[in-house]
Amino acid sequence: MNGDDADIEWSDARDANLKNWNDRVAIHEEAYELGRFDDPHYISRVVQDDLPVLSRFLPAQSLRGLELCHLQCHIGTDTVSLARSGATVTGVDFSAPALESAERLADRAQVPASWVLTDVLDAAAAVRATFDVVYTSIGTITWLGDLNKWARQIASLLKPGGVFFIRDGHPILYSLDESAPSLQLRYRYFNVGRAQEWDDESTYAGDGKITNTRTYEWPHPLSQIVMSLIAAGLRIEFFDEGDTLPWRFSDRMIEVDRAYVWPAPERDVVPCTYTIVARKN
Repeated sequence: MNGDDADIEWSDARDANLKNWNDRVAIHEEAYELGRFDDPHYISRVVQDDLPVLSRFLPAQSLRGLELCHLQCHIGTDTVSLARSGATVTGVDFSAPALESAERLADRAQVPASWVLTDVLDAAAAVRATFDVVYTSIGTITWLGDLNKWARQIASLLKPGGVFFIRDGHPILYSLDESAPSLQLRYRYFNVGRAQEWDDESTYAGDGKITNTRTYEWPHPLSQIVMSLIAAGLRIEFFDEGDTLPWRFSDRMIEVDRAYVWPAPERDVVPCTYTIVARKN
């Protein structure tokens, strides 16, 4: 079943995914080591990696004083980290338990933040504001079936001249067989309009088991990701590909400085992430 095509309506897939992500909250509260945020200077590893790139495209090369919308923010660890980096933040997610956890974290960290419960594909209407920065990072858009609608939300949420940032798992990475003894393609790279079905009681972080195990994802080739942003009126200003991940995609990956990489020489063969910065005209 894992990775097989599924003939399922978006609403049904979304509901299954929501139940799964609701189950993840308690597991991730433990796995994300939220106690680290008791240190007022602590910033998540994801934001530590993203901020040096994002800052290059911001006024004064800083988030300070800027309004930022974090799409698919989950339990808010990166949102709080972006606030600590100077932004006025609004976190958006479709999971009520996740946003409740995020709000508790922000209160614990004494960081002001706003939270909006909505599907990311309806974000513009739900948030009803515009921002200097729209941010999303790691493990996000494979959960979305319609990237054109996603990109239109981003364009609507941005002020003129505003910046969109995404770093996410590379589509080539997601095509690999994560359990194979070497780099082997297994899953579909191109989006043919059908979801891929998965059944897994584990999650990418923590040792707990999930009750609602069935999920649905959509592969998106790089061309589709880039062209959806261009079609929405955004101008691509930066594109990069990386060789590290903040989670272990495969048991064969090696932990290096709180990140994961393929063993040499495979590290130079396959990309793990891509990063795009785009600007609204």
